[in-house]
Amino acid sequence: MNKPIDGPKGAPPGEGPEKKEKRSLNPFVLMFMIILVMTALTYIVPAGQYDREDVDGRSIVNPDSFHYIDQQPIGFLEMFNSVHVGFVEGGMIILFVFLFGGALGMMQRTGAIDALIKVTAARFAAREYVLVPILTLMFALLGALIGSAEDQLVYIAIIAPMFLALKLDTLTGYASVALGMMSVGFVSGITNPFNIGVAQTIAELPVYSGMGLRIALFVVFYLMVVGYLFLHMRRIKKDPSRAEYGKFKPSEIPEVDKEYKASTCHKLAMIVLGLTFVGLVYGVIAQGWYISEIAGIFLLGGIIMGIICRISPGDLADGFIDGAKEMTSGALIIGVATTILVIAREGALLDTILHGAAGLLGVLPASINAVGMFITQLFINFLVPSGSGQAALTMPIMAPLSDLLGVTRQTAVLAFQLGDGLSNVVIPTSGVTIAGLAMMGIPFTKWFKWVFPLFLAQVAVGIIFIIIAQAVGYGPF
Repeated sequence: MNKPIDGPKGAPPGEGPEKKEKRSLNPFVLMFMIILVMTALTYIVPAGQYDREDVDGRSIVNPDSFHYIDQQPIGFLEMFNSVHVGFVEGGMIILFVFLFGGALGMMQRTGAIDALIKVTAARFAAREYVLVPILTLMFALLGALIGSAEDQLVYIAIIAPMFLALKLDTLTGYASVALGMMSVGFVSGITNPFNIGVAQTIAELPVYSGMGLRIALFVVFYLMVVGYLFLHMRRIKKDPSRAEYGKFKPSEIPEVDKEYKASTCHKLAMIVLGLTFVGLVYGVIAQGWYISEIAGIFLLGGIIMGIICRISPGDLADGFIDGAKEMTSGALIIGVATTILVIAREGALLDTILHGAAGLLGVLPASINAVGMFITQLFINFLVPSGSGQAALTMPIMAPLSDLLGVTRQTAVLAFQLGDGLSNVVIPTSGVTIAGLAMMGIPFTKWFKWVFPLFLAQVAVGIIFIIIAQAVGYGPF
């Protein structure tokens, strides 16, 4: 029996050097193509506008005020100027990514992150089918209860290398965080203040009412995601060539040392890291923290870990710089993705699209109006991939429209949360998704191809839940 020819470094055994890897579409190229299309639409789609009112500090659309206005085409130079505006508007998240990267770089200089990965790998070697559902549940709860979304970038940077040590691929590590937090937690939104809280307030529903159905939705989506991850894990165990390692090289992954013991310094640093995460969750829930405070607590945690492990200030500063460098691609893509929203807004496209969708729903049979609302929200999320932003834009129209169409307002909120949440992992305008993929070196096209079947299955389940909600008069009203 002939021995298979070894492929290039990092390639699965048997893959010959003559096989060239197909180069995936660069995410920046994809974003620029969308920017070009959106700019062209400002010359084609009639410009329209709703009047807005300031209610409790939030800009709310008056659903009866739509009117067409003069065309607002975006010029060629203005299109490029919009990139700067996009970076300014996405500045908070961009800076958060850089600061967290720097903090993570300081933590890595202590050796504690590597020690944590080695300890976890030693503890869960050959027990990955226990670890994956536990971690996915943890991230799902963060998304469902406190609306965690952007901070998935924090966890991805630590979890993905941990999965590599367990002989899984980067895709599994990234997906356990991203799908758990977004496709299970954020979309079910049990007590998520950013989508459910805002949408129900605008719809004049009791905040967090109708929780029972959302809990059922959480359970179903959690089982679907874990099952999908298990299926992928079994596939790459049988056929390693199907694994996606992103920027990591499988040939450089060390073997698991089942006898590994962390040093006292690293144990203390890991305790600080754990307390940092506990502080993050407490701060978000009890103190209303957002990304500035999250970045701050990680910077503090990195400095304390450096002191414990006796890292010199110079080395700690170098670690900060190296960590920030690693985040450059992910941070920049957020600004470019935000540019798409800037062009759609400045070209007066958003309100026209929303008005057209509302008009279309008015001619649908009553039995499928709620499903139509869901599909509409799916498409609108492409332009407004923000839970609270989409709620403020669409719910002032969808809530009164649901009264006219015989759909309960609670069902309209359900249609919004499903449309807003499910598509976040497949749309290229979701800055957080694109940034996370860029950080891990996973091409968007490969991710889309992998996750799209799960997305379609969840859309089908979402439609079933909406039909049930409409059938039972999901309320209170």
